[in-house]
Amino acid sequence: MTYTEYGDPSTLELTDLPQPKVGPGNVLIRVERAAVNPVDWKVMAGGLDQMLDAVFPVIPGWDVSGVVEQVGPDTPEFAPGDRVASYGRTDVVHGGTFAEFVALPATSVAKIPDGVDFEIAAGLPLTGLTALRSVETLELSSDDTVLIHAASGGVGFLAAQLAVEAGARVIGTASSHNHEKLQAIGVTPVNYGEGLVERVREIAPEGVSAVADFVGGVREETLALLTEGGRHISIADPSVEECGGRWLWVRPDGSRLAALLEKVADGALEVTIDRTVPLVEVAEAFEASMSGTANGKILIDATR
Repeated sequence: MTYTEYGDPSTLELTDLPQPKVGPGNVLIRVERAAVNPVDWKVMAGGLDQMLDAVFPVIPGWDVSGVVEQVGPDTPEFAPGDRVASYGRTDVVHGGTFAEFVALPATSVAKIPDGVDFEIAAGLPLTGLTALRSVETLELSSDDTVLIHAASGGVGFLAAQLAVEAGARVIGTASSHNHEKLQAIGVTPVNYGEGLVERVREIAPEGVSAVADFVGGVREETLALLTEGGRHISIADPSVEECGGRWLWVRPDGSRLAALLEKVADGALEVTIDRTVPLVEVAEAFEASMSGTANGKILIDATR
């Protein structure tokens, strides 16, 4: 699936393109599943044009799972037939994962452990690496009470699990129908929206020592709840850097993705899948993602 200019999902079309070339240190992956992330349709709309050059036609998509079809020179860590996954962002927007094949640097690729299927593996890379970076940046420990904005979302749900694993007390905002989902992983849920500060204070009267923002628009609530010396990060609001926070992006990293996949294999990390659609329905998948109604990852089946 490609687009030849920036625009909305209607610009997408099924296209025949040459198979990607496989350079030194790269692997060619035969795609089984790709995953939709909000950044995919934001890139398609031109939202990152000031950061990343686009070479049209663009194949969207940064998350992938599949099988190694071919390796380039000097790529001893992989072999044809390996089951792999990747967060496949590159420096140029061009050859993404919503295709039959994608060529990616071996450094961004991880082997999928036994017991983890292609669907779960495709749903993990970008959200999982972002969650891991967030929890590590906050340096969470058993001494912390952390508030996670949008704790039932793609990144938030994984970050909540990693924060619980780190020993922190976790409070997570979510709509009421997702409260049980959060309670099941050891998170205290609260409704988002007006009155949030008061609701969190009922749970943590002294405030919280750390905040992870995965939704944006909540800076004032974050600052109202942080204790003196508290840490906060956001992946959605760069303005947090004006008040002592960190605005995070995440880098492709095969070794760190491999560690996350092992957590999934061990049952220590749960990835939620909303639905899987055929490759030709990428536009519909983008519309579903844009609506904000998906409960888990939306996957693309590149084999049909």
